[in-house]
Amino acid sequence: NVSSERKEARRKMRECTGLVDSAMYIVQSQIDCKEMDTKLVENCVCLLRNLSYHLYNEIPNAERYVDTTHNSRGAAPTGQKGSCFGSRKAKGKKGEDPSQDQVDIPVRSTPAKGYELLFQPEVVHVYLSLLKEAKNPHVLEASAGAIQNLCAGNWTYGRCIRGLVRKEKGLSMITELLNHENDRVVRAMSGALRNLALDARNRELEGQHSVAQLVANLPGGGQSQPVRALSEETVVSILSTLHEVLGTNIDAARIFRTSQGVERLVLIHKDGNRSEREVRGAVLILKTLWAHKEIRRALQKDGWKKEDILVEVKPVDNSNRPLGGYEESTLPLIDKGNKGDRDMIPMNDMGPDAYTTLDRNNTHESSDKDSVQGGMYGERQASLPLMDSYDG
Repeated sequence: NVSSERKEARRKMRECTGLVDSAMYIVQSQIDCKEMDTKLVENCVCLLRNLSYHLYNEIPNAERYVDTTHNSRGAAPTGQKGSCFGSRKAKGKKGEDPSQDQVDIPVRSTPAKGYELLFQPEVVHVYLSLLKEAKNPHVLEASAGAIQNLCAGNWTYGRCIRGLVRKEKGLSMITELLNHENDRVVRAMSGALRNLALDARNRELEGQHSVAQLVANLPGGGQSQPVRALSEETVVSILSTLHEVLGTNIDAARIFRTSQGVERLVLIHKDGNRSEREVRGAVLILKTLWAHKEIRRALQKDGWKKEDILVEVKPVDNSNRPLGGYEESTLPLIDKGNKGDRDMIPMNDMGPDAYTTLDRNNTHESSDKDSVQGGMYGERQASLPLMDSYDG
């Protein structure tokens, strides 16, 4: 649990000789032995995930890794027709040519070691192997959380890992796991998709293949699709991911509409039992949809009126919000004395610049003392530990 504490604690653990190397070796060995659901793997993957938190700006000489290509959030490159979507258990569709999807992997002059192993391209295969084969929900959550953390921020390895996850069919694995019965697993998959969508090609593919499943997890499925009992934090995460994926993507917006997404957003807005964050997220997506002229005309044909879609919510002051967009992931490493469900960390907001916060009911007041401006759901002063600390 030390890896969830202050920034300085994470730094010291990353620099601890042999720690990251050993954790990576253990996980890879257990994958080779097909023993991926043990407590040993769970703790190691949680540790690796925690040490990947804020890695893009906490590693030594972080400025060297800043990505200056500025291509991530633009339009998807033309000529990339392979879907890079396959089954969680399958090899992928015939006819796809992964060689068409080139990923620029940073060149190293010396072998990686220590904390450098956290963000090397090889970790993508490790985490995707766990997502493909593991059954332990904590292993699944931690693996997706590690991908989410590594894809956060504007750095060279983040761009590389986003591309490699796509190339190795990871988008489909993560999308399929949105069907998982565990709330925290669903939230972790949504968060990973959110950060992966910072890549333009990923965003396009998620618009084609992930939107319908994201919508299916929103409240308001009707009798044919019963409402899933997902937590507020998970619903907010899904809304944030949908907002990122829809954006200016007209094809994704069409799929969202035909998947009954508008009905669910309106229900969230009108449901008096929904939180302000959920309502704000739903309203923001509705406004994004209405901005598409084609979608607006289709909605009007469906019987929707402007006043149904363009509703007002309490404004948010984003004047001091940092640039860029990403989320972070959280998961307890070791459950101390709690034999039931693990406590949730309440997230005060979740949007383009959202972070996790320390459980307000937790007596351990550890924090990084960072001032974090909220994304599309508000602003706050937040501490930034990665996971819960538990009283013994």
